[in-house]
Amino acid sequence: MKRNWLSRSYIGVVLAFLYVPILVLIVYSFNSSRGRVWQGFTVEWYSRLFQNDLIMTSLANTLIVAVASSLLATLLGTAAAVGIFAMKPKTRSLVMNITYVPVINPEIVIGVSLVLLFSMIHLDLGFTTLILAHVTFNVPYVILNVMPKLRQMDKFLYEAAMDLGCSPNQAFFKVVIPEIAPGIISGLLMSFTYSLDDFIISYFVSGPTSQTLPITIYSMMRRKVSPEVNALSTIIFLVVLVVLILVNLNDMRTQRLMRKEAVREDV
Repeated sequence: MKRNWLSRSYIGVVLAFLYVPILVLIVYSFNSSRGRVWQGFTVEWYSRLFQNDLIMTSLANTLIVAVASSLLATLLGTAAAVGIFAMKPKTRSLVMNITYVPVINPEIVIGVSLVLLFSMIHLDLGFTTLILAHVTFNVPYVILNVMPKLRQMDKFLYEAAMDLGCSPNQAFFKVVIPEIAPGIISGLLMSFTYSLDDFIISYFVSGPTSQTLPITIYSMMRRKVSPEVNALSTIIFLVVLVVLILVNLNDMRTQRLMRKEAVREDV
């Protein structure tokens, strides 16, 4: 009984530590005052947010970079994962260890090295460098999401599809891709999330006309915390929360259908 009380208290403290700051941020996004003293309820900061050209432009830049880089990273990472999976075990292990390096490498090292690379090839900083940089650090995450699905897949499915008349391309797109689709989707979503959230690498490789939302918020926070930033953060949090709920509901629905199919097969 005492252990249950301690475990629940510990979980409560952890959840409070994680979510109370977000709750405070949401509450102050409706504060009529710019300061920390509550002076009344208002939605003025939300209307001002959508009238702020700097924030809206930065948001558009962020979405463009996130969508473009996550799609490119997913294509490259999926192809790379399939190629790595086809290698011999020792070579595969070596390549996977190399793949882990960008994941554990400090972002400031990646940012500085990319700036030096772009300067060496005389590539001006802007959308192109932003997208290339985001693709660079997103590809390993796609590979790490797709590889487990390739290991779980029955290795004879591809050969069986070709025995039944499929060409290699047809067997790949009609058999292999559907089998590893959950890993591809996970890699895509993770790439999109990391791209939206990235600050350090983007700070190094962005140009004056291609600043992303984290960089703009950082610049605004250096002067003073604006209630418009609170409103924007609240909207982002709510959108992520809704997406998370929808994904979980879809997973629950899929598991329920799988259980029903399993029961029918047993019968």
